[in-house]
Amino acid sequence: MISSVITAVFAVAYLLATVILCRGVKLNARALCLGGVICALTLVLATIRIPLPTGSNITCGSWIPLMLLALVYDYRLAMLTGWVCGILAMILIPGWQAVHWAQIFVQQLVCFSCLGYAGVFGSDKRWKILCGMALAVAIRCVGHVLSGVIFYSQNAWDGWGAWGYSLAFNSSRLIEGILSIVIVTALPLGIMRRAMVKKGGMA
Repeated sequence: MISSVITAVFAVAYLLATVILCRGVKLNARALCLGGVICALTLVLATIRIPLPTGSNITCGSWIPLMLLALVYDYRLAMLTGWVCGILAMILIPGWQAVHWAQIFVQQLVCFSCLGYAGVFGSDKRWKILCGMALAVAIRCVGHVLSGVIFYSQNAWDGWGAWGYSLAFNSSRLIEGILSIVIVTALPLGIMRRAMVKKGGMA
């Protein structure tokens, strides 16, 4: 019961905060095309998975496109694109099957759109970039862990409780998040932002 309440509060608070942050986003032709490309790239990378001994997996960089969109263009567009990715992932990615309708909100909509938080503090300073990406990774990891506790506790290994199982199983999300932060930080974000400005301006 407590886990369900925590999950519900988390999902509602996240969705409300994201809706508020997305106010004023400009959905012009440039933004829609860019969002479409990022969404397609995210979904393709999400289908390429590296299995882990826990039964979980990490994808081949599927977190990175939305993070880059948030940092070099507009974090609000990245959040909206993440919502679209979450919806399309349920249809296009093989093997995904919801066990409860609420899973759509807790797992799919949160765990993709939260990557837009990578740019919520700005991208003009390295510490802002790192704080934003850390927040994005933290939100996604929390979403996966709560989803595991609520919707997949029946899969817990013998002797493991729902929380222990979910934390161990979803430790791969933290690994993937850290790898994504390292890769994005190593990229020439300043050059990429200036290129976006020269080719049509920021959102």
